[in-house]
Amino acid sequence: MASISSLSFTSLVQASKKRNSFSFNQAFNSNSDGFRFQPSSIHIRTTNSSSSRMGIQCMTSGTDIPPTVAETKLNFLKAYKRPIPSIYSTVLQELIVQQHLTRYKKSYRYDPVFALGFVTVYDRLMDGYQSDEERETIFKAYIEALKEDPEVYRKDAQKLEEWARTQNASSLTEFSSKEGEVEGLLKDISERAASKGNFSYSRFFAVGLFRILELSNATEPAVLEKLCAALNIDKRSVDRDLDVYRNLLSKLVQSKELLKEFVAREKKKREERSEPQKASEAISKCLGDFHL
Repeated sequence: MASISSLSFTSLVQASKKRNSFSFNQAFNSNSDGFRFQPSSIHIRTTNSSSSRMGIQCMTSGTDIPPTVAETKLNFLKAYKRPIPSIYSTVLQELIVQQHLTRYKKSYRYDPVFALGFVTVYDRLMDGYQSDEERETIFKAYIEALKEDPEVYRKDAQKLEEWARTQNASSLTEFSSKEGEVEGLLKDISERAASKGNFSYSRFFAVGLFRILELSNATEPAVLEKLCAALNIDKRSVDRDLDVYRNLLSKLVQSKELLKEFVAREKKKREERSEPQKASEAISKCLGDFHL
C-alpha cells in the first residue's frame, strides 16, 4: 500500500463512521468483563526451561497497585508526541486499553505466542503508514507504555516465525514429544493452561497460533483442533477470536481504501485550485515581459 501523507483526516473519519460502523474496542475486548485488580507488583524472572531464553516472563505478587489504564495511555502519549492520523490512533488507543487489562491480570505471564499475535496485528494494522521508521517508533512507545520490552517482542516473534516455516501439520501437533527451544515453550504453555490458574488466554494468543499455522501451511481446522488440544486451549474460543480478527482486518482494509480515496480527492482538489493561480502567474509574466 502506498505511503500516506499528513493531511486532515476529519472528513475521512466522518465518512468512515457513516459507511463503516465498527468498534475495535468490542473487537478485541476479550475476557475483560469483571476484572478485579488486586494489589500487585510486577517482577521479571527467568526459569531454567529452554523456553525462558525466548523472552521475559511477568508474574504478579501482592504488594503494589498496578498502573491505571489512563496512566498507560498517558505513558504512550508521552513517549510518542507526534500526531497520529485518526484511522490509526483510534485503533491503537483501544488496543492498548485491552492489552493493559490483559497485561495486569494476576494470571498474566508473557509468552512469545502472545507476542507473535500482537506483532502480527500491529504490522497489519500499520501497513501503509507514513514510514517504516515512524511505525517502529510507535511500536516501541506502545510496548514500553505497558512496561515491557519491544525488542523482546520483535525477536521472539521473528524466532517463532522462522521455526514455524520449518514445520508441518504433524510436527506442530506433536511438539510434546520433541526437544527444542520452541517445543519447550509450547510445553510450558500447555502445562500452565492445564493448571487453569497460571495462563491468561487472549485474542493476541489466538492470532499468534493462527500465524504459526499460516507459516507452516497447516491452516486446516483439524490441525488447529489438535494443536489446541495439545496446548489445553479451548478451540471454540480460538475460532471465535479468529473470526473477530478476520473481521478486524476486513474493516481495516475498507477504512484504508477510504483513506486512499480521500487522499486522492484532496490531491486532485489542490491541483484544480492551483491551475487558475498558475494561469494568472503565466499571464502576469507574459505582460511583464511585454512591457519590458
